[in-house]
Amino acid sequence: MSQKSYDDSASLYLIPTPIGNMEDLTYRSVETLKMVDVIFCEDTRETGKLLKYLDISKKMVRSDDHIEEKNKELIIEYLSQGLNVGLVSDRGTPIISDPGFNLSQYVIEKGYNVIGLPGANALIPALIMSGLNPKSFMFYGFLNSKKSQRIKELKELENEKATMIFYEAPHRINETLEDMLSVFGKDRKMSISREITKKFEEVYRGTIWEIMEEHNEYKGELVICVEGNTDTKSFEISIIDHINFYINDGYSQMDAIKAVAKERNLKKSDVYNEYMKSQGK
Repeated sequence: MSQKSYDDSASLYLIPTPIGNMEDLTYRSVETLKMVDVIFCEDTRETGKLLKYLDISKKMVRSDDHIEEKNKELIIEYLSQGLNVGLVSDRGTPIISDPGFNLSQYVIEKGYNVIGLPGANALIPALIMSGLNPKSFMFYGFLNSKKSQRIKELKELENEKATMIFYEAPHRINETLEDMLSVFGKDRKMSISREITKKFEEVYRGTIWEIMEEHNEYKGELVICVEGNTDTKSFEISIIDHINFYINDGYSQMDAIKAVAKERNLKKSDVYNEYMKSQGK
């Protein structure tokens, strides 16, 4: 399904708002806030402060994670009347570790325009300040708050080659660093950026071990950037023997193939085909 963003039909506008410094609000965002007929927002109190600062008076509808599902038909009702709708989170770009995805997806399914504006976010400044290679990167967002699940997620990322970007809360950061240390190892380079765009913005850089040794107290909103796996180790055993090792260890055939592909940074289909050939299939 194609979309023409500027065909004058009613549209949903995803509008980034400042994460700290009000000067990061773009002219286009201000004009769009003025133009839309209603604003769906994570917290009407927070958005109300922003609109007051901008001297804009606008109808607001609360739409956080808990009531987003209930707002689907309401937002379509506005659009069907030819009214433009804005969507904002408390800070930063909507949908990126913030509410908005379910609403925007539903609007797309119903055939209305969804227009995303560029603007403030924390992940890109953190990446370009990290000192880590930005050629390829992946944004993960928040890891699971439960330790067992968090470690499972980190193990799935252990062999990721791209620079990884995470959000984390101050009260969980030390536990998260301990888990990263156990999974990624002490020599993996990383950075922690806190309070991006604000008065007390700081960036800590070093290996996971060095940062843990130097810092144990963090305040404000945090962005963690972690170097991808640069290990170019070669395997002394063949792919077939590697798969059989896992099968003998109790893995199913497909789980063994999946594990070998991940460890060797190969396509699962290539590993599967090679194993099938060895079986005469």
